[in-house]
Amino acid sequence: MRESGRELAVVKLPDFLNMEYVILLLTGSVCLIIGAGLGYLARQSIAKRDHRALETKVQKRIDYAKKRSKEIVVEAKKKYAEMIETARKETEEKNEELFKREKFLLKRENTLDQKFSEYEKKEKVFNQKVKRLKEIKEEIDEMKTKAEEELVQIAGLSKEEAKEELYKALEREYETDVLEKINKLEKEGEERYLNRAKEILSSVIQKYSASQVQDLTTTNVALPDDDIKGRIIGKEGRNIKTLEKLTGVEVVVDDTPGVVIISSFDPVRRQIAKTALERLIFDGRIQPAKIEEMVEKAEEEVAEQIKKAGEGAVYETGIIDLDPKIVSLLGRLHFRSSYGQNVLSHSLEVSFLAEALADEIGVNSSVCKKAGLLHDIGKALDHQVEGSHVDIGMRVLQKFEVEESVIEAMKSHHEEYPYESIESVIVQTADAISGGRPGARKDTLENYLKRLGELEEVANSFSGVEKAYAIQAGREIRVFVTPDEINDLEAKKMARQIATRIQEELRYPGEIKVTLIREKRIVDYAK
Repeated sequence: MRESGRELAVVKLPDFLNMEYVILLLTGSVCLIIGAGLGYLARQSIAKRDHRALETKVQKRIDYAKKRSKEIVVEAKKKYAEMIETARKETEEKNEELFKREKFLLKRENTLDQKFSEYEKKEKVFNQKVKRLKEIKEEIDEMKTKAEEELVQIAGLSKEEAKEELYKALEREYETDVLEKINKLEKEGEERYLNRAKEILSSVIQKYSASQVQDLTTTNVALPDDDIKGRIIGKEGRNIKTLEKLTGVEVVVDDTPGVVIISSFDPVRRQIAKTALERLIFDGRIQPAKIEEMVEKAEEEVAEQIKKAGEGAVYETGIIDLDPKIVSLLGRLHFRSSYGQNVLSHSLEVSFLAEALADEIGVNSSVCKKAGLLHDIGKALDHQVEGSHVDIGMRVLQKFEVEESVIEAMKSHHEEYPYESIESVIVQTADAISGGRPGARKDTLENYLKRLGELEEVANSFSGVEKAYAIQAGREIRVFVTPDEINDLEAKKMARQIATRIQEELRYPGEIKVTLIREKRIVDYAK
């Protein structure tokens, strides 16, 4: 057989093979149908069994839920019963407390009613007595008038004339007695007031008793060993000279074991030098560049100490409404002394004394306390601003809008201004107590410090002077000039001029050495 040019070969199977194939096919179909039927029946059976198992689980959960709900209801009833019992007890306690209070109030009400009744009775009796006294007074006035009329008729004088004659007679008769009595009363009154004033002052001083330590002009720095003294001095003394130049103090390195002495009349300079030297000793690297670094850090640390000192004074007195700049100025007083007395400690003492005096007398203690604390605030700037410390202090307080009553109270503490209030008298008294008690001040020390300050002022008044330090107990003044402004010839001339000014303007024992230093430093970097 061919189709489209191709031949298809047809294979013809025997008949018996066709019959077997049909039978097998029918048999397979029947088996498939039977298997499907059996599978369906098996699946239905499994599904029914799973359904029964699921129903059993659901029933168990329902039973458990019913049982749990009964337990919850029982627990809820139990808690409800407990809450009811607790509420009942609290209610009973509150009712009992209310009953007690009601009973107490009733008792108080009865007492007040009783007192009011007694008061009404007393008032009634008092009104009756007042009425009776008025009647008696009227009767006495009538009798007096009748007596005067009868006296006028008898004496032939008018009322005024009789009164004048009577006064003259009494004056003549008792003139000496009256004068003696007046003098005695005046004397007793003066003694009484003086004794009372002494009692108040002694009471105030006893209430505030503070120890005072005299400020010295030297500070000791302990050394771990004496070998470090050579490193402090440095080669040809360059280390010690650098430290003295930067801080304005005199560093004394002598044979005293384990200590170096720092001398200066300015406590701030001494503190900066001490702090820097202690840091250098701890660091171990003592050379000019390191000294400059440590001095800068010491200046920052001392500035922080000044701030903390001011805040401590404000905290101690409880005066919290001051401007931060005033607090900083108070801190500077910690490094200032007056006649050997620390000015900040003196200001605190005056503040507390003034407050105690005000409390004793019964005037405004807060104004007195604040004025006492700020009365010497001008001393923090008197080296920088012209004028007395009182005037400087007044300008500072006015600038920062401190109460006028405080300014009035502080400005009279040296009697430069008249007293304008009782508070100003109290502040002046407190200042006198603090400065006048034995051991508080040393005049010689103050005069010495004043002389050193005047030495520095003379040197600093010249143009081109960078800084000047009085050292060697005032026997030497070291002046550092700006090298760009002053040449060597001018430096020599300036030293002579400073010495001449000191001779003409200051009084001092012995002689004063003027050392003028012109140092030019050139710094460059290799990159």
